[in-house]
Amino acid sequence: QIIKQVPVRFDPKTLHIPAHSAEKLSSMKDVDWNNFLKRVCSLLDSTEKSTGAARSKLNLLYYLCTVAVHKEIASRLMSSQLFPMLIQQLRAAASWDIRARVARVIGLLALHTSELGENVPISEAVILLTELIRENFRNSKLKECLLPALGELLYLISREEEKGEHPRECWAVPSAAYTVLMRCLREG
Repeated sequence: QIIKQVPVRFDPKTLHIPAHSAEKLSSMKDVDWNNFLKRVCSLLDSTEKSTGAARSKLNLLYYLCTVAVHKEIASRLMSSQLFPMLIQQLRAAASWDIRARVARVIGLLALHTSELGENVPISEAVILLTELIRENFRNSKLKECLLPALGELLYLISREEEKGEHPRECWAVPSAAYTVLMRCLREG
């Protein structure tokens, strides 16, 4: 059963970066874009364990969800240092709320990315999502958060392979990903 996601709202007052619109982000010069990305990555990488820090990180992820639905921004974010940072957060975050939001950002980026460089660690994200689903297979709430991101990444890989611009080895999909996906479809 796939549940429709509720609209995402972020609080610009508590966001520790300027809440630029997607239009503003797409018109940024490279220097400003890189500074923006550095600030986003440093906020995501913060290891502070307080409730306020977790709320701040969730708010940032909500903001990323709102800008990730724009094709140009999604492509730029996917090819930036943000994507490996999201994978790291998915692996290391203590809170499942944060992991769920990170998975949503990854899924939105995969859905809206129009071009993908071969250096983007898509395989690493697929492997990690597969492991997390397998480890938490009995937890249907977690599966509902993680499966859409895995599906979007697999679809993105298939779209890129159809274009034929990159060799198949760039984004190797482990057979375990298909096994987990089929098991989820079979067992619900």
